[in-house]
Amino acid sequence: MKVVFRVDSSVCMGSGHLIRCLTLAEALHERGVQLHFICRNHKGNLINLLRQKAFHVTVIPAFIRTETSGSADSTICSCASQQQDAKESINALNKEMPDWLVVDHYSLGIEWEQQIRPHVKQLIVLDDFPNRRHDCDFLLDQNYSPDGAQLYPQFVPETCKLLLGPHYTLLRKEFRLIRQQLKPRNHQVKRVLVFFTAGNDQGETLKAMKGVELFGQAKRVDVVVGQSNPDNPEIIKKCRELNWEYHCQVNYMPKLIAEADLVIGGGGSSNWERCALGLPALVTILAENQAPIAHALDQAGIIDNLGWNTGLQPSDYEKALKNINSQHLAEMSEKAFRLVDANGAERVAAMLFSNQLPTK
Repeated sequence: MKVVFRVDSSVCMGSGHLIRCLTLAEALHERGVQLHFICRNHKGNLINLLRQKAFHVTVIPAFIRTETSGSADSTICSCASQQQDAKESINALNKEMPDWLVVDHYSLGIEWEQQIRPHVKQLIVLDDFPNRRHDCDFLLDQNYSPDGAQLYPQFVPETCKLLLGPHYTLLRKEFRLIRQQLKPRNHQVKRVLVFFTAGNDQGETLKAMKGVELFGQAKRVDVVVGQSNPDNPEIIKKCRELNWEYHCQVNYMPKLIAEADLVIGGGGSSNWERCALGLPALVTILAENQAPIAHALDQAGIIDNLGWNTGLQPSDYEKALKNINSQHLAEMSEKAFRLVDANGAERVAAMLFSNQLPTK
């Protein structure tokens, strides 16, 4: 069995798409599946991470042209026209027809999918919000969206099978293992984790750090960034001054999440990592695609949504920290823990491997 992934990572789009594909790939690899990644050589990519895992990667050149497909990061990170990308992806397949092609990319939609479909046996799309058309056999959206089941059918073929909700959240097996050994939380804000994205956080880490400093009650603060964060020199300096812990491009995030009392972070895929380990969160929206997820989780009492980063100051983080009480922390933690069971990657891998995905 062979599965191909078409996914990118970069400074501006971050690592979330690639990490969830890597997570699914590792679950498939344990079942002996042959894997192949097709990635564009964007600035700040994580292609070497795939190579470190010994996965086969075909690198296609970076492309300067941009296009708009209705999502926040497509206008600044799109790799090429959909037609051009499809042509390069087909060439990368080298006339081999994989059993599955998994595409996780906001800039690649129905035009790309229609060109690629004759060259693959089955096509599965990973997406995050129902606002664009697809031509695929299966669509997976792991996000918490009460309206997803009603909205997606208008954007996919009638024969498309839908895998919707946190039941299918793609998390590394480390989260499942740590979840099983998780110690009870004390519901006090003594240890704070700050992590927004592995890409460019638009200066939000420094802003949040100042807010935590003003709060003044945290006994330990862990600050996590990606290697491509342009503010890293200043963040390192600030951590040294405050005797805080600085972490860059870590592979032990489950441990940090398990040990924290509260996280200040972005509204991307890390939402589900935090939920799986029951970590309460103050969430800042950094991109358009994060907004509906953050709003839905806030309405359900699972996170505190602070709103868009552009409207926040350090004093807003300070105020949010001071307003949290033990009861609210306990409620967020319990609801988050119930939402994500950390078995999604195994669940999806088993379905793909057996080719028995549920009917719509």
